Amino acid sequence: MAGGNFLHRVISYVANELIVNGLSNSPAFQRFAVRTSKRIQDVSNAAAKKKEQLAEQMKDISKNIEHFKDR
Repeated sequence: MAGGNFLHRVISYVANELIVNGLSNSPAFQRFAVRTSKRIQDVSNAAAKKKEQLAEQMKDISKNIEHFKDR
């Protein structure tokens, strides 16, 4: 049983090394990684901006509610 586990780990390690080295040396994969990273950063920035806008809108709504309660 232990021998099978060791063999599995060796095969997994070798396959992982081949895949990682193959992808890291691939210009197409590098372009894909750069484009994906940029898109994720753009989406993250847009989400942060939207979050700020919604927080500001919630403050305004809260102020309006308080204003009408005081009447």
